[in-house]
Amino acid sequence: MKILVTGADGFVGKALCDALHTRGLAAVRAVRTGGNGKVGVGNLSTTTNWQAALAGCDAVIHLAARVHVMNEQTHAPLAEFRAINVDATMNLARQAVAAGIRRFVFVSSVKVNGEETFGAPFTAFDVAAPQDAYGQSKWEAELGLRALAQETGLEVVIVRPPLVYGPGVRANFLNLMRLVQTGLPLPLGAIHNRRSMVALENLVDLLILCCQHRQAAGQVFMVSDGHDVSMTELLRLLSGAMKRRLCLLPLPASIISGSARLLGKSAVASRLLGSLQVDITHTRNTLSWRPVATMQEALGKTAVHFLSHR
Repeated sequence: MKILVTGADGFVGKALCDALHTRGLAAVRAVRTGGNGKVGVGNLSTTTNWQAALAGCDAVIHLAARVHVMNEQTHAPLAEFRAINVDATMNLARQAVAAGIRRFVFVSSVKVNGEETFGAPFTAFDVAAPQDAYGQSKWEAELGLRALAQETGLEVVIVRPPLVYGPGVRANFLNLMRLVQTGLPLPLGAIHNRRSMVALENLVDLLILCCQHRQAAGQVFMVSDGHDVSMTELLRLLSGAMKRRLCLLPLPASIISGSARLLGKSAVASRLLGSLQVDITHTRNTLSWRPVATMQEALGKTAVHFLSHR
């Protein structure tokens, strides 16, 4: 089986291509600039020519996207997100149909469901409720791909990951590990939220299965490690994996939230204190899939990589 992977130089893309090679599957690594066995396709747009990259492929795993931006600078973020996450995605999908591609796996986001859960976890069957331009663009791309599937018979599979972590992770999770590494007292010892996350190797395993499993066609799948944690528990797991002493102060979440609001950091507090859970029952039952790594195992590998590259 030959699979085109877009965004092959990214955090997930590199691990995915390596896993495909390990399993004896051919990966066409699509990146902006080619070389070293990779296919250069330039910037994602409605005019990107995918013909060379798609030649001989059986499936596409579309990872490349304009990702969530914490400090957005543009005055029209939705237009920027749409141009890449919707219009460029549909351009690729239409060319995939023309090239005879059978299956198109689209990596969307839990943000299509929303930003926070209150008691009940998000499922693949919930009414979409994106709260920002990134989530909205991913939802619009899902709708476009579903319509194309009905028109052409392309087997579209949609996967909505929450936070992805693993060796080499960056952004917020990297900052969290750096914070634990300092050994400074943290006022997060009494946080009772629940967060779903997915280890890189678990996400990669599911994406490969979505290319192959007959029952995956036309489905939307949530993915996680199957073990939700509070921020307090996550910090303790990280400190254990990093072999660092952790000092957690049991400050009530209401005080943290109120202080953050005064400092204009409500969004940061929401990510630390709020809950975001996903239900992977549909994924488990439809694909007979189970996470290949536990959270503790995956955090251990993530910590080892961080400590060796700090």
